[in-house]
Amino acid sequence: MASGILYVVATPIGNPEDLSARAKSILREVDLIACEDTRRTGRLLAAIGVRTPMLSYFEHNEQRRAAELVERLKRGASVALVSDAGTPIVSDPGFRLVRAAIDAGIAVTAVPGPSAVAAAVSISGLPSNRFTFEGFLPPKSAARTRALKALHTEARTMVFFEAARRLGATLREMAAAFGESRRAVVLRELTKVHEEIIRGTLGDLASRFAAQPALGEITIIVEGLVEGAAQATTGPDSEGAEVTIEKLLEAGMGLKEASAIVARLTNRSRREVYQEALRGTRKGKEPETD
Repeated sequence: MASGILYVVATPIGNPEDLSARAKSILREVDLIACEDTRRTGRLLAAIGVRTPMLSYFEHNEQRRAAELVERLKRGASVALVSDAGTPIVSDPGFRLVRAAIDAGIAVTAVPGPSAVAAAVSISGLPSNRFTFEGFLPPKSAARTRALKALHTEARTMVFFEAARRLGATLREMAAAFGESRRAVVLRELTKVHEEIIRGTLGDLASRFAAQPALGEITIIVEGLVEGAAQATTGPDSEGAEVTIEKLLEAGMGLKEASAIVARLTNRSRREVYQEALRGTRKGKEPETD
């Protein structure tokens, strides 16, 4: 008997119209749908008129279910793996099943579609030629700080998922780890009715969400370390910063603008660099401060 096929099917992250025609056909034709939450997937299936049987497959039963599903696939059944939203396995259960199916010689094929990662990167306005997906940071503050410290010199754009209740604290810790002037984007409820995209520096975003708690599904995009600034971010001394600002001032740039550029290059607070430069310039001629 020929083995079945495991289909990894992307489902909408918000707007139900984002479900592809191929995904609808696969969900209708397979023998079984493995899903995180049968109630949530059930609503999606009802909306498109599909009555395929479902089986719950989530973090706490993943190992047991994977073995059961592989046996069904060996007997010729076709199975669709879906998550609550978006592309399965990306910060969702499913890896064990895909790995087990591959090891058993079963065909695994993707039915691509919605992805919060791809959607967020595409509209972030930050460099997208290279990026790294970091998923959810550790929930405990000490572990989260260590994880962010390890990413301190990451040059690629970084993509994170975060729980709304932790957004303010996470942005504050990101600002401490990467510098308040690092550019970032908070994307909330992507493709949904109340979609919101907030762009700014980590310092600005941390202040905003400290005073205004967020709701819904959150994706954070953070700019990577600016090329050529790696040495500076290891701990530049004030003299180095002053020399850089001095050169910019000599080129005709105002102190505030020069301070903003140096702050970004060194991942330091713009206010800190400005005040430091202001103290240094007062030793000589009083500068133009815009």
